[in-house]
Amino acid sequence: MADGVLVERAARAASARPRPNGVAIVDGIGGPLTRWFLDGVAIELGARGYPLQHESRRDATLDPHVRVVIHTVDPRQPRSFRRRSQEIFLAGVAEVPNRSDDMLQAGYPLLVRTLSNVLIALADEGGGAEAFLITLEQGFQRISHNGDDAGFFTRVVDRLVPLADSRLVIDNEFVADLAPELWEGTEETRSITRAGERLAELDLLPTPFPIEEMLTTDEMRHVQRIFGIGGVSYGNASARHQGDTFWMSASGVDKSHLEEIGREILLVTGFDAQRGVIRLSVPPGVKPRRVSVDAIEHVIIYREHPEVDAILHVHGWVAGVTSTEAVYPCGTQELANEVAELVHRAPDPGHAVIGLKNHGLTITGESLDEILDRVGANIVRRVPMS
Repeated sequence: MADGVLVERAARAASARPRPNGVAIVDGIGGPLTRWFLDGVAIELGARGYPLQHESRRDATLDPHVRVVIHTVDPRQPRSFRRRSQEIFLAGVAEVPNRSDDMLQAGYPLLVRTLSNVLIALADEGGGAEAFLITLEQGFQRISHNGDDAGFFTRVVDRLVPLADSRLVIDNEFVADLAPELWEGTEETRSITRAGERLAELDLLPTPFPIEEMLTTDEMRHVQRIFGIGGVSYGNASARHQGDTFWMSASGVDKSHLEEIGREILLVTGFDAQRGVIRLSVPPGVKPRRVSVDAIEHVIIYREHPEVDAILHVHGWVAGVTSTEAVYPCGTQELANEVAELVHRAPDPGHAVIGLKNHGLTITGESLDEILDRVGANIVRRVPMS
């Protein structure tokens, strides 16, 4: 890919919307630790030039430029903050009175119940505060105070700022125009089936906590609309079809049993950049599932690298990989751009292994079989968090 393409892509991203975006802090719940935390976050955000809106009521009208809502959560009665659109990112803040040995397990239900993009569980260890940042993809990061206010809030806001500066691209447009000869699948779709089976054998399909059991039907619909996922297992696989079109696993399905075309495996045929919509071709009469939230990342890589014929994303790690720096949410244009640029910079873009900080891996290759033969044995399930 020519450097001019990178410059053009960066310019498009920079001009996509005005800067800076705003942050709203919706307070009203929590004790002194929460007050101290919110004050410190507000000071750091203000120092970085992010407009702040402070509210005490959950039904307050937000400024139209607000992109991130930091809202306090009662761990005993967690409530959601209903955002007006998927372009609003939520960071829940919950003061946990009794620190658990497994803060991911303790905090994840609060994340789901509050429909947040990230849940910040606060604990006071006597010698100083700790913040545990948890994401729906089971990302987990611990930030300790260590007697340093400035360093602590710098690290916390470093994690929140990408939410304010990112654009979700997870909307799907389904068109019932899939050619009849593709309704039963192709060798590429069968390779996706095999990849899912092999990922299961390698124990690389982590399963989220049972969010369906934690949420009401209405809340579950809201999670699927906002996050674009529906539980079951994490990770995804894709294989090039023709040109820039490619087959990809759906969201919210068991990746170890990928078979049905239009529901479990979908054909991505385009991307409307202006609307931020992924176009999919499906068979008539099929009720399709949404494609994986990482589809925008695969769109960019396939378009820019004709030598890439397959892409695998897993929630695992390989020692020594080059990794993204910013922690953008999955399904955002910014994360897709950063991963695609690292693929471009790799010594061999057609066989690249790229780390997504605090999240997992994106791996390119000649086929999914080739990727798993080459890298599968080296992948460890535990992703390092920093």
